[in-house]
Amino acid sequence: MKTIHLRGLAALLITHLSFAGMACAQTWSPTKPVRIIVPIVGSTNDVLARLVAPKLQEALGQPVIVENKPGAGGNIGADLVAKAPADGHTLLVGYNGPLAINVSLFDKMPYDPLKDLAPITLAVKSAQYLVVNPNAGIGSVEDLVAKAKANPTKLAYASIAMGSASHLTMEMFKLAANIHMTHIPYRGAGAAVTDLIAGNVQAGFFVPGNVQQFAKDGRLKLLASSGQKRFASTPNVPTMIESGFRDFEATSWIGFLAPGGTPRNIIDRYNSEIVKILHSPEVHEKLRDMEFEVVATSPEQFGTWIRSEIPRWGKVIKATGAKAD
Repeated sequence: MKTIHLRGLAALLITHLSFAGMACAQTWSPTKPVRIIVPIVGSTNDVLARLVAPKLQEALGQPVIVENKPGAGGNIGADLVAKAPADGHTLLVGYNGPLAINVSLFDKMPYDPLKDLAPITLAVKSAQYLVVNPNAGIGSVEDLVAKAKANPTKLAYASIAMGSASHLTMEMFKLAANIHMTHIPYRGAGAAVTDLIAGNVQAGFFVPGNVQQFAKDGRLKLLASSGQKRFASTPNVPTMIESGFRDFEATSWIGFLAPGGTPRNIIDRYNSEIVKILHSPEVHEKLRDMEFEVVATSPEQFGTWIRSEIPRWGKVIKATGAKAD
């Protein structure tokens, strides 16, 4: 009877410790301000970070500060997070470039996105618009192709950063249309769109949140979108597929990550809070207005997504001959 009693006590102790461990995982909170690093300036990445930050601050009980660390196609900011302590106090708002594209675009990477960064959630994704300056005399994708072929050294396109979806999607288009345009990379969407409006560059691929208002004001012209179907807000703007480019599809996406090796209880707390924030009516409506699809995946799903995106964009880079300047 004594042995049975001791075994019973042991079982109760194990159960107690298990519940204590679960409680600990559920109640993890930061002990100092949290930094959200955005590896680009003036983009939808920045908008997303600043939508999430105040609500995350409310949930965590610590200040949440958004910091822009641009450069090297997003590598500088991503590397900063990859090398930060894995204690839950530094997060990354990552996108195609530093997480998937740059692996093939750059000869040498300062970090490994699969090993040195821990996925939290794939937050949003969106197709892009092919946009031109309205004074360029281009009314359709067909017009742009004709103008580029007639003036192979005179047209330039803007991208939000080297290695971004904005960059590689245009390279895909150049290859598919057999045209040449000079690439002018910028440090964020703000500067790129400003130069496009000024006529310093003639075209570019951008997510709706970066260009839609300027199109409504007549300062930009939308030629086509890069998704499988038209945007609901612009039903008269065809897709690239409808414009004669079969299977042409390119998606821009943004997600949250932590330094590699961050304990699972911290990852789970951030996943739980950020997913709730993304689905909150206020944030969801603002993202919908920007034509972003809220995805809000699990950490595992986001990791699988990144692993699938690396070879997909790698094929584009190989086919186009694109490289980091």
